[in-house]
Amino acid sequence: MGEPTLRDRIELYYATVPLGFADAEEFGPLRLFVRKGEGAPYYGGPNHAYPVPAGPAPVAPVPAGPAPVAPASAGPVSVDPVPAGSASGGPVASGSASSGPVGTDITAADIARVRARQRQLGVAESFEWLAEVTPSLRALVEAAGLPVAERPLMVLDPHHPLPPQPLPEGVTIRILDADDPGLPAVLALPRLAFADVGTAVGPAGRAELAAVAEKLVADGTVETIRPTLLTGHKVLAAAFAPDGTPLAAGHYHPARGITEIGGIGTLPTARRQGLGAAVMAALATHAREHGVHTVFLAYAEAAVARIYARLGFRPAGTTLLIADQPARGQ
Repeated sequence: MGEPTLRDRIELYYATVPLGFADAEEFGPLRLFVRKGEGAPYYGGPNHAYPVPAGPAPVAPVPAGPAPVAPASAGPVSVDPVPAGSASGGPVASGSASSGPVGTDITAADIARVRARQRQLGVAESFEWLAEVTPSLRALVEAAGLPVAERPLMVLDPHHPLPPQPLPEGVTIRILDADDPGLPAVLALPRLAFADVGTAVGPAGRAELAAVAEKLVADGTVETIRPTLLTGHKVLAAAFAPDGTPLAAGHYHPARGITEIGGIGTLPTARRQGLGAAVMAALATHAREHGVHTVFLAYAEAAVARIYARLGFRPAGTTLLIADQPARGQ
């Protein structure tokens, strides 16, 4: 068997990374990842891509990261995409990945079984798969009454140099560890960024960020995230103003030398300063420096894709998901 293709690697990633946080339940040709503890739920999708039988390789702790990135001049228009994450179901699944067994045909009854289990669990009826691997699944999902959205994928050219991006005066980027005092506000930032979609400057700023951060501390969200940072299952980066306020943030989850960068969002009052692009570049660089050879992402807006293209990302297929479903569990 030859080297796995890019499509194979992305399929393997989707089949592997949830296993650090969820159990896999099989429904014939479909699989549903069921969250083990607190956190956002995962998705269902075709089960033809499998990790190795022993399960996901242990992830070594990731160092806190490089020293803060030095300030620079103002950069390009900021990148403020919707959270990466996708889901959707699909009709007859006859596609396969060299990383695992070929899936059998998917039927409407299979989709109904997964949805029934999701309702039983009280989670969103979400699905995720690569359009090019199971092209007929979309028709089945839509026939079941679930609206399907597309999230084009881009992959970083492994040979493309990725220098640090320009930053406004006084702004620095750092990789957060589990005890970082900025963690609550960094986790709160996407809530504001994705509630006000687009790249235009918006009204939500420091006061709103502080209020959401307090809620995430009170409801236990911050404590839930700390272990994933300690083990290296999640890497979180943010751009900080001189007063310590996070202005943009994003994350990645490494698995078997592959990762998807997601959750890139900018505080609405801080948009159009190149902060999202700078965080994206910092995360991709950190991933490369810690053994990741395949870095990809999903996007929802053409303007965002153009900025990613300037960073060295190129088209890599399409993920399908249920429209308006929550971002995948992290």
